[in-house]
Amino acid sequence: MCGGGFVYCPDTREAEGVHDSLLASPAIAWHQEKMGRHTRTPKWLQAARTRQGAPANDWLIRALSRAGHLSPLQAEEALRDGRVKLDGRVTREALSPVTAESRVQLDSKDISIAPTTIVLAFNKPSGVVTAATDQEDIGTVFDVLFRTMPKDLMNYAWHAVGRLDRDTTGLLLFTNDEQFVAWATNPESHISKTYVAKVSGKITADKLKLLSDGMDLVDGYTRPAKASQLKDDVVQLVLTEGRNHQVKRMLNEVGLPTLQLHREFVGEVQVDVAEGEFRKLTDEEIVQKLQYQPRHLKSEVAPPGTKEE
Repeated sequence: MCGGGFVYCPDTREAEGVHDSLLASPAIAWHQEKMGRHTRTPKWLQAARTRQGAPANDWLIRALSRAGHLSPLQAEEALRDGRVKLDGRVTREALSPVTAESRVQLDSKDISIAPTTIVLAFNKPSGVVTAATDQEDIGTVFDVLFRTMPKDLMNYAWHAVGRLDRDTTGLLLFTNDEQFVAWATNPESHISKTYVAKVSGKITADKLKLLSDGMDLVDGYTRPAKASQLKDDVVQLVLTEGRNHQVKRMLNEVGLPTLQLHREFVGEVQVDVAEGEFRKLTDEEIVQKLQYQPRHLKSEVAPPGTKEE
């Protein structure tokens, strides 16, 4: 979404030690496998696209991981081994359509697959990429996230909500809910992101006005933003869209090259944990501060701007 301008150079041995130890995690292995196959469509998804129509709610394999019972890789293995029953019958079909009312058993025990929404607020450190694999082998946000994640959260399929570049620090949301990812990253949702940038060059009222009014970049005019000066060399920008490297490009356009970049807020959620750590948002925070109705609360009245799906 945005990028900073300074380079993080950790001690190589320390970085490799952390990275190697984390690669043993099944959850990280799945995320890396997923990203490694990004250029070709997985077989199960190819099969899903050839089906006529869509399930009333979800596919079985996705429902198992979204509900946190099994990671996607573990779900594939459980289905293959005949450990999963759907409505009383063993199924090995990953794409079996299911609803919240379907009876699902894992190892002969009833489990709930009712959709839920979990959102994590993570304070991204500099030096790691928002991806499941890192070609430079320094580290990813998933490496850092899973290092402190409790066991009861490890089996969910986690998605980063948008991205921050390797050099950028601050608030990055993670969720198990693809609908939230789609909503939060859609410019039409108008969810705000607040950035604080240390810049070079002289900050003036005219430059702040240009940033606020919008400007013509190579990919079109930017939406109006809120720009303010916090210190002699620090600018705060509040955007409601997220183009590639947008903050850095906007600041460059007015002669204020970015030296450091930090995201402080998404919506009204502020980064309030130590760097490299996360916390789980409450349902009330998701509704009130992100204006999104969690899927397990869909029976209640949705806040303005939230689509029922």
